[in-house]
Amino acid sequence: MLIETETTPNPATLKFLPGRAVMDGGTRDFADPEEAEASPLAEALFALGDVEGVFFGRDFVSVTAGAGTEWRDLKPQVLGVLLDHFASNAPLFRPGSAGGIHIDENAAFPENPEDADIVAQIKDLIETRVRPAVARDGGDIVYRGFDRGTVYLAMHGACSGCPSSTATLKQGIETLLKHYVPEVTEVRAA
Repeated sequence: MLIETETTPNPATLKFLPGRAVMDGGTRDFADPEEAEASPLAEALFALGDVEGVFFGRDFVSVTAGAGTEWRDLKPQVLGVLLDHFASNAPLFRPGSAGGIHIDENAAFPENPEDADIVAQIKDLIETRVRPAVARDGGDIVYRGFDRGTVYLAMHGACSGCPSSTATLKQGIETLLKHYVPEVTEVRAA
């Protein structure tokens, strides 16, 4: 089995492509070893000691190295864990744990029913234009809400903590949404 690697805009994160599906639907972000207990693969990656984030996409795994960690030392260990997992066809999640994206999109930002058409346009643009581009960089973006012209988005995987994530939100996504949805005045990280 060959696992390809790609760099991401976040120098601390590498994207690993096992050449097969990782997630059947959704994504999953693990920010610490406690969250990783739901997945044997994420748990094994955190057990390496130098990992500070794991993200599962549709066909990739992004791994974020801890501060001061050199990828030349960590990469062979991550590849070993990934090879063992995928070659054995082990389950991605433990039975009874919640797989897939675990963000309640409406929890933090209840929306005005009068904005339903605007929200539908925003979600469609994010799903069709933004998410595929962000996934190519080893991450994901999730719609969190719309309130009085402001769109709230959460970035995950390689995009979370990336030095260029603010520029991506402001110069890329905000510009796109303002162009197609005039009611959008601002995009903020949530």
